[in-house]
Amino acid sequence: MRGIWSLLLEKGPSQFQFWLIALAIGVSAGFTALGFRKGISWLQETLYGVEDVRTLHSFAQGLPWWMILIIPVVGGLVTGLILYKFTPDGRVRAVADVIEGAALNDGRVEGRAGIGSALASLVTLGTGGSTGREGPVVHLAAVISSKISRWINADGITGRDLLGCAVAAAVSASFNAPIAGAIFALEVVLRHFAVHAFAPIVIASAAGTVINRLEFGDVTEFTLESESMLRFYVELPAFLILGILCGFIAVLFMRGTFWAEDVGNALQQRTKLPRYLRPAIAGLALGAIAIWFPHIIGVGYETTSAALTGELFLWEAIVFAILKAIATAITVGGRMGGGVFSPSLMIGAISGLAFGLVATGIFPDVSGSETLYALAGMGAVAAAVLGAPISTTLIVFELTGDWQTGLAVMVAVSMSTAVASKMVHRSFFLTQLERRNIHLAAGPQAYLLAMFRVGRVMRPMTHENSAPQERLLTLIEQGIFTDTNATLERALPIFERTGLDFLPVVQLSPTGGPPALEGALFHVDALKAYNKALAATAAEEHS
Repeated sequence: MRGIWSLLLEKGPSQFQFWLIALAIGVSAGFTALGFRKGISWLQETLYGVEDVRTLHSFAQGLPWWMILIIPVVGGLVTGLILYKFTPDGRVRAVADVIEGAALNDGRVEGRAGIGSALASLVTLGTGGSTGREGPVVHLAAVISSKISRWINADGITGRDLLGCAVAAAVSASFNAPIAGAIFALEVVLRHFAVHAFAPIVIASAAGTVINRLEFGDVTEFTLESESMLRFYVELPAFLILGILCGFIAVLFMRGTFWAEDVGNALQQRTKLPRYLRPAIAGLALGAIAIWFPHIIGVGYETTSAALTGELFLWEAIVFAILKAIATAITVGGRMGGGVFSPSLMIGAISGLAFGLVATGIFPDVSGSETLYALAGMGAVAAAVLGAPISTTLIVFELTGDWQTGLAVMVAVSMSTAVASKMVHRSFFLTQLERRNIHLAAGPQAYLLAMFRVGRVMRPMTHENSAPQERLLTLIEQGIFTDTNATLERALPIFERTGLDFLPVVQLSPTGGPPALEGALFHVDALKAYNKALAATAAEEHS
């Protein structure tokens, strides 16, 4: 057994043993996604009394108003208590944290906080929260791969590939989309298309899909009643305009969600509200909206299906899109849990239908079905939010089974992504990280510096080629030094500003006393470490 692990660590993804582990992770992640989905359905059936959760919105219209109001409040309180117990900050872990784990932590994510976040999101979605299930499922699958990576002491490349396997299987099992699941892991989480990672990720993605189809059969998530036809190339300009519009809608949706989170943080700080009560307050707001508009409850597949089949009027489409965006912002801003993928699909489908109703009404002689615009809008908004035009396009195809309208969807997706990427940090997830001062959007050349602590690169005072102690003490007196726990991201600008060849490295006193000299950070050593990391990253991405 020890020889197998040694072979795995030495040879990595090229070995058959690694593919077996990828298969095991795919199966585990598939069952995790299935269990999460079934858990949401069970909660909704139990609390709302609905027999088929796919008709929850219609069923909820006949429930007493107090019931619709109170369920999200209780769910929010339970969510808050779970996060209070499992997380140090009350923040739900999701896709952004998986991306951070892939880039900065050798493919590892937090275990305890991840499990707590999944439980909180399960309660949120089962009690009326207006988000999606893909975010917590992706992170929960990443917890599984992280556990295995720690168990076998995997290096960075192996850990990231295992993480990609878990993500691919989770997405595939959630949406019955094996192709998109594999591409999503490469495009969004690993953020490269290295050949060495492709085979194990595809294996895991296929395994996750099999788990889904064993339970639900070989069916698509959404069924289109009539075939959407594109009137040759006459309508392509309309889809270009739709893509631009969806790009702005995606930006408004993302900025509105971030604004809601900032407002929630400010109010919590100002009122000294215990953090476990914040989700309950958000649940109260959601319940109040749901009394009149139950379409905001849960993932929203019933309303999305109605948009894709053209069953909504123009005013309904506009109102539902606005309310869904508000409800998602409240859910995320209230730290209730869940993801943003499913809401973006719903908002995109409804917005696309509204645009299609107007376009086909103005130009009926040269227009196809308005549902084609709903399909294109669904992909365009989701692609802009996720920053993943390739995998989102594939997911739209696999969710609907309609491969005949690919040109229209691709045009809308490309335009929306181009518009949105100029106005945010490439995607919702990367903007989330940027707001935490984690700079992944600019690429490895920006975030690699944050991976190196000064203490790892410095030369201690006992080093034979360390800097003169007298010179270091003089610089400390002048206020020129760096902390041993600081990163190269903070240290290199000091070199540029002062023009020095080395900096004193100190240990700051927690009681406010004078800093203790630990060693010296040489500019050449910092640059060598940075260049070595860049070379390793480039080698991984092109292997």
